[in-house]
Amino acid sequence: MVVRAVVFDLDGTLVSFNVDYRAVRADLLDLLARQGLPRSIFSPSDRVFDSLAKAELYMRSRGRGGQDFQRVREAALSVVTRHEMEAARATVLVPGALEALKALRESGLRIALFTVNSEAPTNHILRRLRLRDFFDAVVTRESAPSVKPNPGHLEAVLRKLGVEPGEALVVGDSVHDVRCARGLGVTAVGVTTGTSTPEDLTRAGATRVISSLTELPSLVRQLSSS
Repeated sequence: MVVRAVVFDLDGTLVSFNVDYRAVRADLLDLLARQGLPRSIFSPSDRVFDSLAKAELYMRSRGRGGQDFQRVREAALSVVTRHEMEAARATVLVPGALEALKALRESGLRIALFTVNSEAPTNHILRRLRLRDFFDAVVTRESAPSVKPNPGHLEAVLRKLGVEPGEALVVGDSVHDVRCARGLGVTAVGVTTGTSTPEDLTRAGATRVISSLTELPSLVRQLSSS
């Protein structure tokens, strides 16, 4: 393959973004309960967008779809953004991230970021850690038609970069990153700096799994020559 672009996840891949997801879920469920949604339809293991999908189904089944759900969704995401902004102020780079970004940029590759985080905390992190200039495209949850693992999130990134799926690599720490890539036919590289084990990433479809981003530039060269 000819690698023209590398697309990174943010949390757990490039930065240690320590959002208190237990507090996020608690505040989110409190908000949804105040909107008349029973707590029993949600699970403690639900991601934010899983909970919102369940909320939408429940509300539509009771004739509360459309603008009513959009109002609830916006309120819910504002709760999440507040927690993300709190975490963004203490975010640090994952070891090896800066060196990998510099090496990829010097090699002439296009670089992008896709994250389920909101635009405000993402931009805060990129400014504070002086990373923004490395990226040719940044796609947050607001600027994608759907979020990973839905491949539409990655499709929006590739469209901005002007590359085909077969010309890109996705680098991420979670099975959602890998599944998003595989759903679009993009080669996925898992990195064990975040939430998923090597076995999890391999089962999800990662072509290669690395333990540090310092391994990435040589891997990109290897894949490009194969």
